[in-house]
Amino acid sequence: MDTRGRRVVVIGGGPAGMMAASVAGSRGLDVTLIEKNNKLGKKLYLTGKGRCNVTNLCEVEDLIANVPVNGKFLYSAFYTFTNRDLIALLNSLGLETKVERGNRVFPASDKSSDVIKTLERYVRQNNVKVVQAEAEGIAAEDGAVRGVRLKNGDFLPCESVIIATGGLSYPSTGSTGDGYRMARDLGHTVTPLRPSLVPLETQEEWPRDAQGLSLKNIGIRLEDRQGRIVYEDFGEMIFTHYGVSGPVILSASSYIGKADPNGYRLYIDLKPALDHDKLDERIQRDFLKYSRKIFSNSLDDLLPKKLIPVIVRLSNIPPDKPVNQIKKEERQQVVMLLKQLALTIKCYRPIDEAIITSGGISVREIDPSTMESKLVKGLFFAGEVIDVDAYTGGFNLQIAFSTGYLAGQSC
Repeated sequence: MDTRGRRVVVIGGGPAGMMAASVAGSRGLDVTLIEKNNKLGKKLYLTGKGRCNVTNLCEVEDLIANVPVNGKFLYSAFYTFTNRDLIALLNSLGLETKVERGNRVFPASDKSSDVIKTLERYVRQNNVKVVQAEAEGIAAEDGAVRGVRLKNGDFLPCESVIIATGGLSYPSTGSTGDGYRMARDLGHTVTPLRPSLVPLETQEEWPRDAQGLSLKNIGIRLEDRQGRIVYEDFGEMIFTHYGVSGPVILSASSYIGKADPNGYRLYIDLKPALDHDKLDERIQRDFLKYSRKIFSNSLDDLLPKKLIPVIVRLSNIPPDKPVNQIKKEERQQVVMLLKQLALTIKCYRPIDEAIITSGGISVREIDPSTMESKLVKGLFFAGEVIDVDAYTGGFNLQIAFSTGYLAGQSC
């Protein structure tokens, strides 16, 4: 029997790879899923702080709007397999989901491991063979795929290959850029790779004095070198030995785009629920309460302990100055600090600390309606390996699932 078009090898057992393999298997194809880790979906364990933000329950047009890099390329993928299709599939496989702030969708159990178990069940249901091995390269002849070479010397003949190897972020999970190398070997262009959704280093060194301090319900504003606001958000962040991290910071990093972040300014509003005048009144009450104390001992009701020495130092008010001697102008300086605590961005943290990789296989060389290579017949791409990346909120995982579904349907 002619087996042409029947054998499919999927390289990479993350969300895109598991989806692609399962969908191809559901069509009766002979599917082999190669994963070099001893477990599938290793990176999924880390997403959403271990809770796994699987998608975002917004309209499809809003999904596209939340993909700043090549969002329109995903039009067919997002409409072929929508966020609602994904939720319905996960529910049908036994995973209950819930919707939280910002339309973020999580498993009802708050456990990323439950998402992985559900996807593994989908893989098994569709008779996919899972092989723990590392791909060395893809064999092609006369412009078409012929098979996959493994590092152990084995050769898997096939008519279709789906590269779903992820990016360069979190290399401990297996994302070490193999897919880029294999695609380049077949003539594909890989656009410059850089971190996205990544912590930020600051020029100022004071964040290390507050290292480990997590702040909830703060506001941030990110401005470019010309003073234009590029991002504003409200939520949670953390100070580190190098600068800043946490959900709102990771989101802010992706709004810097492909530009060099050096010189961007971050302003933190420590008290977003109070306007300038209300905060001034609050500080006056505290100063009255602690009128017999010195300045450095008067802020306990207002700020976390780790942040007090920082604010005292930045205010230029002598720490041992009696509170009842602090002038109005000095108090106003404290108000300004709490409403606009400023930091200058120096650089991104290394790519292996990023949640996703920006850059990848050029979308100009991929058919958006099938995810097939325009250069090599039978070669498909899915997930983070493609030059598309989105903001936080479940959008990047939806990219993985939608492109994986489309590749599995088309191969």
